[in-house]
Amino acid sequence: MNTSNAARVAEIWGGLLLGIGLGGFFDGIVLHQILQWHHLLSNHGDYPVTTVAGLEVNTLWDGLFHAFTYVAVVAGLALLWRSSRLTHVPPSTRLLIGLLLMGWGAFNLVEGTINHQFLTIHHVNETAPRDQWVWWDLGFLLWGAVMLVGGWRLARAGEREQDASMTLPAR
Repeated sequence: MNTSNAARVAEIWGGLLLGIGLGGFFDGIVLHQILQWHHLLSNHGDYPVTTVAGLEVNTLWDGLFHAFTYVAVVAGLALLWRSSRLTHVPPSTRLLIGLLLMGWGAFNLVEGTINHQFLTIHHVNETAPRDQWVWWDLGFLLWGAVMLVGGWRLARAGEREQDASMTLPAR
């Protein structure tokens, strides 16, 4: 793999991992902590958030979740730094924002499908009436899908922008 291809691969994976981490931070900070709509295991019957013991377990798992998102952000930044140090085309803002959106959207789709739909260990807004939880969960998935598709379109435009800059004659 030549230096330009290695830089592109590092740039793509770096942007995606950074988007995954930022999506996880948003979920954990805004939905878990600020709004307190749910915790990682808040719908698991053994760990109710209405007891101190249940809240302690949920807080521990929320912290482990944040540790995962932190690792994703650090890995993404390391890859982006590596990409910036390799010889390649000028960076594209469209590509970076598109990759961030794709990573965040992928996070929402994977986390929402596994945790909300299959494992049902929590739902997006457990402060809403129980019969409305499914709508919040579906909205979370839709939001993820929109970010993924919109990010992909933006990233493709950024790649085309980078490719075009490689074919321009030098001045």
